[in-house]
Amino acid sequence: MALREEFRADLHIVSQLLVDMAEAVRTAMGEATTALLRADKAAAEDVISRDAEVDSLYRQVEERVTDLMARQAPVASDLRVLITALQTAADLERMGDLADHVAKTALRRHPSPAVPAELRPVFQAKAAVADKMAAKIATVISKLDTVGAAELDTDDDAMDALHVELFKVMLSPDWPYGAETAIDGALLGRFYERFADHAVNAGHHVIYLVTGEQV
Repeated sequence: MALREEFRADLHIVSQLLVDMAEAVRTAMGEATTALLRADKAAAEDVISRDAEVDSLYRQVEERVTDLMARQAPVASDLRVLITALQTAADLERMGDLADHVAKTALRRHPSPAVPAELRPVFQAKAAVADKMAAKIATVISKLDTVGAAELDTDDDAMDALHVELFKVMLSPDWPYGAETAIDGALLGRFYERFADHAVNAGHHVIYLVTGEQV
């Protein structure tokens, strides 16, 4: 019984680490967007420096899960919990990397804004969707909320629609900027799109954890 209680306590720590990761990547993408739209060098540098924190949380999840597998030799639902934790952590770590990419693009273009005025509304909308999804992931993980996890697919549809809108603007005949700005816009749009995709993946992992069924 004591071993079981210890296992549950360790799982709670892993869960909290995942929530911390979700909150960290949400903050990172928010700051990265500020850096992007306001040419804020300090915000960009902060995101880049703090990416190591997300990586550290990821390593802590890996180490704890590996230790639990070695000590507890889990099977069935317990093994599913640990595998799901690793998969979720990997998606969250990648979300942090994508926020880091956005910040580095902003820093590379500083002191000029990396995003021209014509694209600002689309990126503001993309950032709002990304923030909503990252916040939802934190709740989904902490409460094992399968309803919220399923909603992430619909949120991702909104991100995909904004991605289409982004290219409509950049490919319009009256696009006033050159190829370099369009390439930056396409890459940045992809960073937000992939951020959302990884959030969806994390939601699917939680659904699998609770139901035992792959989405």
